[in-house]
Amino acid sequence: MRKIKLVVSDLHLGVGKLLEGGKINSLEEFYYDDKFSEFLNYYTSGEFADSEVELILNGDIFNFLQIDYRGHFLTVITESISLEKLVRIVEGHPKFFQSIRKFLANGRNSVTYVVGNHDQCMLWPSTQTYLNEVLGTSVRYKNIVYFFDGVHIEHGHMYEAANRIDPKKFFLKKNLPERILNLPFGSHFFVDFVLKIKLENPFIDKVRPFKASFRWGLLQDTRFTIKTSLKLIWFFLRAMLGLDARRHWPWKRLLAIFIEGAIFPDLSYAARKILDDERVHTVIFGHSHVYQYRQWLGKEYFNTGTWTELTSLDIPTLGKVTKLTYVYIEYPAETEPVAEGTRVQLRPQGRLKEWRGFHRIEEDVDVS
Repeated sequence: MRKIKLVVSDLHLGVGKLLEGGKINSLEEFYYDDKFSEFLNYYTSGEFADSEVELILNGDIFNFLQIDYRGHFLTVITESISLEKLVRIVEGHPKFFQSIRKFLANGRNSVTYVVGNHDQCMLWPSTQTYLNEVLGTSVRYKNIVYFFDGVHIEHGHMYEAANRIDPKKFFLKKNLPERILNLPFGSHFFVDFVLKIKLENPFIDKVRPFKASFRWGLLQDTRFTIKTSLKLIWFFLRAMLGLDARRHWPWKRLLAIFIEGAIFPDLSYAARKILDDERVHTVIFGHSHVYQYRQWLGKEYFNTGTWTELTSLDIPTLGKVTKLTYVYIEYPAETEPVAEGTRVQLRPQGRLKEWRGFHRIEEDVDVS
């Protein structure tokens, strides 16, 4: 039987394109429910009809941090709050979840979910149980790493000081009436600072690289850029000096965040360290939103990129960029002899691909 794995990440599903009353949801980032449905249908029909296909959802599939709870954006997130947000996501993207349910209908296919930093809410038992019910299957959940046959898959946030989660303490309970998620600094920064800016400028976090974006902002939108920069400085001063009674971040940790971001601008350095392990031949990350492929001595690193819209200020890719990228893994049909009468499966081969979808004469342009 042909054996295939499909790895996607950073879809960032929100509560849908439209809010109650028909108002456009400016914080929605995923507009490709139809194309995702076609994507899964393609790999369950035609030449793949008899294949065994595993869909690996590699983190930040749901954008819980960008979803309000009864009108408020929270960093104190309980299990019940998480479940209510997930119910809204499912209601906002019915075709997305129906397509996965259909994908699983043949009994051979499966789904694995690797938790990222924007979907920490999937660590709760109730959200996992609910997603299982929606999809009609038992999803294989991985808190950090999914490893098989020499392939190491994780979202990638654990290699950034700002977004690293404490693997020994996913939840906080001390002096609290009930458990809450132990969010990293990056999640607090996103909710308490970035989201407030996004309500004024929804594209503030969708422009790459940041340095070029900042320079452009100084020239083209000077007042907004200076105002935002001052707010940013004040946010970090409050965090370092403990002026916010709700939380305090050690200045050493904040300094580490700045240094790490400057020295290691992408995740390839982390991938190379993992590939030093002789048991690993392939590393797959997401998180950075930038698709990437690197090779070292026959070992490979893939970044799946994102299915959300970005604006590039780099000359080679200047303009809006939307590539529905994913990693396709297939096991070779051949086996390799290792001893007399003994053969082993050859290592699975990965390819970075872009889903272009089926030809359409016309389609709606999604705007927020």
